[in-house]
Formats: sequence, C-alpha cells, structure tokens
Amino acid sequence: MANMCPYGSFTHAVVRGIPETFGKVAGDGHENGEVSVDLAKAQRQFGCLAGALRQKVGLQLIEIPPDPELPESWRIEDLAVIQGGTALITRPFREQRRSEVEAVKRVVSELKLTVVEMDASSGGATLEGSDILFTGREFFVGISSHTNRRGAEVLADTFRDFTVSTVPVCGGARLKNICSMGGPGTIIISSSSGAKKTLRMMEQLTDHHYQVLSVPEESAANCIYIKGPSSRDFLLHRPAEECPDSVAVLQKLQDYTFLPTACSEASKLGAPLSSLCLLINRKHTSL
Repeated sequence: MANMCPYGSFTHAVVRGIPETFGKVAGDGHENGEVSVDLAKAQRQFGCLAGALRQKVGLQLIEIPPDPELPESWRIEDLAVIQGGTALITRPFREQRRSEVEAVKRVVSELKLTVVEMDASSGGATLEGSDILFTGREFFVGISSHTNRRGAEVLADTFRDFTVSTVPVCGGARLKNICSMGGPGTIIISSSSGAKKTLRMMEQLTDHHYQVLSVPEESAANCIYIKGPSSRDFLLHRPAEECPDSVAVLQKLQDYTFLPTACSEASKLGAPLSSLCLLINRKHTSL
C-alpha cells in the first residue's frame, strides 16, 4: 500500500473562473441544449465556493483566470487526477475541451508535482476526473460517455500502488454525479435505482468495507470532503434550498463542519459540485 497522508487531507485548491461564455459548448458556440443559465448567479456561486475553500477551510487557493474561448474550463476536476505527488493530466472526451488541460498542467508543474500526461498516443484513451472516485484505499473509474476503459488502464498504470476497478455509470452522466466520499471509509450515494446498481458492482469489486450514506436527491450525492490544515472535518454540500430532503441525512455525519455551497447553475449543465475544484496535498510548497 502506498505511503500517503490521511484521506482527505489537502493544502491547496485549484479553481478556474466562470467565463462569459458559461453555458455554451466548446467548439459550436451554441447554448447547451435548451438549458437557461444565469451567468451572474453562476459567478456568485463560484465566488462563494472559492471563498469557502480559502477562508473557512483554510486551503491555499490558486485561481486560474476564466477564458471565454474555453467555455467549459471551469469544470476543472475533469482535467487531472491527483494523488500524492503525482498529477495525471487527463484527456477529455470532447476534442474541443483538450486544450483546457494546459493551464492546469502549468499549475501542477509549478507546485512541483510529477506530471504524467495522457495524449493522442494513449490509444484512444479518454478520461475525465468527474468519473473518478478515490476512496483513500483504491480508485473506482466510472465507464461513461466521457471515460473509456483505455483511460482507466492509463490511470491504473500511473497509480500502481492502488487497485483500480471499473464500473459502468448507471443512472448518471458521470460517476461523481451519483456518489462521492463523505470522509474516510464513507461513500455518499444517490438512492436512485441506477446508483444502487453501480454501488452493488463497486461492493463486489472491493476487498474493503465502506459505510454507505444514501441521500434521496441525486444532486446531493456529490459532496466535497476535506480534512483541512486545522485537521477539522469539512463537508461542502448542496444547501437546503437546492436539496431540501438530503441535508438532514448528511448531518448524520458526526463532528463535521458543514458548509452549504450553492451549485444550481453548474448543476443545470450536469456538473456536480466537486467539478469546480481540484484538491491537492502539497506541503512545504508555495506557488
């Protein structure tokens, strides 16, 4: 087993601002289907998330400026999988998104992480971080419309100290739309039938035992657990006005500092809360 810090311990968060082209799809200039989004509201919600990470949790925040030419680059979790001192720069499914990785690659390089990059030589591999659930013990890779098995193989080759298991994403666009970690050994998951099917497959593939916290609203299943620099347990989660039936369930987690964090506008575009940040543990390093 890899020598690693306690699960959920982070020192840095990397975010990328919401551009004026928020809601458009890279490469076609059209709105995302018939979805109507509120740009100003999305920018306010992003600001609240960034403020919570910096001021309440105490992480060092690195903010990459928004780029209107990259309308989906705020989905920064998709662009790297980071564990220990290694950053795997991913290869998003849509070709128009692949240039988003350059700014993230610069940041992790400046943080002195070991950078492994997926590229066209990866045998058609696609991988997006919103399909990756790292439990502190192993990786689960959701096979979805965004991430394929070859992408999972590249991840397994990069993080050889950990078991990597693939599961089909049932009932959600990406794995982390239906589940997330709620702390060491605790998986938060949607109570939908598709999510339960994915969970059963995960349980069949693992040698570890996890506590499972089932929430009634799918969008509440994606939370951000952080053990901050103060060693307090923080859980960023969707607020009661967005997930009224799930907040009381989440509060079953004992001795946590709960940080309600609105994400309604990004959620309209299928993005879970965690997609707006990349979390890194990099001690004794400054940018």
